[in-house]
Amino acid sequence: MGNYSPEIDDAVLSETMDEVKEPSMYRVLLHNDDYTSMEFVVDILEFVFNKSMEQAILIMLKVHNEGIGLCGVYTHEVAETKVGAVETLASGNGFPLKCTMERD
Repeated sequence: MGNYSPEIDDAVLSETMDEVKEPSMYRVLLHNDDYTSMEFVVDILEFVFNKSMEQAILIMLKVHNEGIGLCGVYTHEVAETKVGAVETLASGNGFPLKCTMERD
């Protein structure tokens, strides 16, 4: 314990901090179709993406009018989980709602 050197600790700390990188982020998108109800899309946005009713309605209208809408931007694992949740809920309710993710 008598060989403590603050210079060595500083060097190790700065090397470690240089190696840390922010994770890649992914955009999660909903795609319009002719079968999924607007109400179901709003429910998905509220339940899976934690959107308020007002936010969910605005995103749903964007999906409906423009063909695609952004649900949020997340790390890869979170985005993948949300896409899977949407697919499971949609198919379980008989809707072909498509949800994808792309690198931001």
